[in-house]
Amino acid sequence: MKQVDLKTIQCATILVLLFGFATDVASAQQNTPNLVIIFTDDQGYADLSCFGGTHVLTPNIDRMAQEGARLTSFYVAAPLCTPSRAALMTGCYPARIDMDVPSSIAVDLPNIPPGRRFPVCLAGDGRGLNPKELTIAEVAQSAGYKTGMFGKWHLGDQPEFLPTRQGFEEYFGIPYSHDIHPQHPRNKVFQFPPLPLLEGETVIELDPDADYLTRRVTERAVKFIEANKDENFFLYVAHPLPHGPLAASPEMKKEYAQLRTELGKGKAGIFSAAIYEIDWSVGQILKTLKDNGIDENTIVLFTSDNGPAKGSAKPLSGRKGSTLEGGQRMPTVIRWPKEIPAGSVNDKLMTTMDMLPTFARLAGAKLPESLVIDGKDILPTLVDGAESPHEYFFYAHWGELEAVRWKSWKLRIVDGKESLFHLEEDIGEKKNLAAEHPEIVQQLKKAMEDFEREMNINVRPAGNVENPKPLSLKKAG
Repeated sequence: MKQVDLKTIQCATILVLLFGFATDVASAQQNTPNLVIIFTDDQGYADLSCFGGTHVLTPNIDRMAQEGARLTSFYVAAPLCTPSRAALMTGCYPARIDMDVPSSIAVDLPNIPPGRRFPVCLAGDGRGLNPKELTIAEVAQSAGYKTGMFGKWHLGDQPEFLPTRQGFEEYFGIPYSHDIHPQHPRNKVFQFPPLPLLEGETVIELDPDADYLTRRVTERAVKFIEANKDENFFLYVAHPLPHGPLAASPEMKKEYAQLRTELGKGKAGIFSAAIYEIDWSVGQILKTLKDNGIDENTIVLFTSDNGPAKGSAKPLSGRKGSTLEGGQRMPTVIRWPKEIPAGSVNDKLMTTMDMLPTFARLAGAKLPESLVIDGKDILPTLVDGAESPHEYFFYAHWGELEAVRWKSWKLRIVDGKESLFHLEEDIGEKKNLAAEHPEIVQQLKKAMEDFEREMNINVRPAGNVENPKPLSLKKAG
């Protein structure tokens, strides 16, 4: 019998093991979905055609809804930029992670209650999302996903707080809103430095042209998908618009104006042009996923950070900064052809906080047992229409708890006035039913008291940096 060299056997065994490992990895990648979150800024409930908006044209997002689902009771955890984004990243109410009134810069502005701080991270601000917090990007990394973020961060501009320190391998964008620059109308109070544009942790430009922010963010998102098409990835696209100052590329403004003329819809405004360019961006991302054969098992979620400043929240009451529905109920579309029925409408209560635990389950990531988060696993709710896992949902503004929702009931207490609404019958919060249902009022008041007590006991500190400095044209860290 011919002798077989032991080294040959060992090599063959290694090859078999490696092939088996590669097969297991490929199988895992086929079974675990990619995740793309598209997060706009100040876009209201009616600022999509598929949510009833007649002042905007959003054909790509409308098609996304036809191929997926509209989520009509999807909430953010705060009606303002920073706390809302902190909740998305961590799966926690902003109060739990000390990000409900984060700015360390005291300012005297007429729309801020006495004794309160400006509730967003500003330029050169010493506070930000604590690097010790677990983010959804870090969850993705723990499961072997590639991670990329492109757009507006707004959770701290000091090196310790940047996306690259919070689980994102790639980052291109601005650290806060694009109106935080020397041309801000209240700059006598703030004295903002030039707006930095970052690549990773390096400032590569100052005061980038806002007209091209949507386009540049989109181009980077597309490149990220193409570069990671053979691996699992988590992509976070955080558009700075339609937050003011409103902007859109000249090319898109021209195309949109021509389209409105062809459709007989009259003159195009800059707000609807900005939304149209965001819709174009969504189309580019969906096309890239399809062209690379990965769209069937990629979850794409489109939503906004809070209610409108310029747009429309109809038929909801309230706008940006309000705990009325228009401030926190978002126009949301989700597409996952592999699991979510096409053309469906889901009115179950869900929130941005739910994305972290739901994604952790889908990616096979294990969350620390000691970690307290407020988000819930909503996979059965998304896929099978199961009831919402939330018993209560709480609304807060300026660090003050103002409202709670239980089933279709919502209690709102502002300046001592108690208002009770039945949202299923009165989505616009017009009819106060508090006098007719005192038992529900008492139940919800107790829920608010219990929530506030628990948050005060278990709050985790925000990050803090001494002697913060604004970013400039040099490496941030």
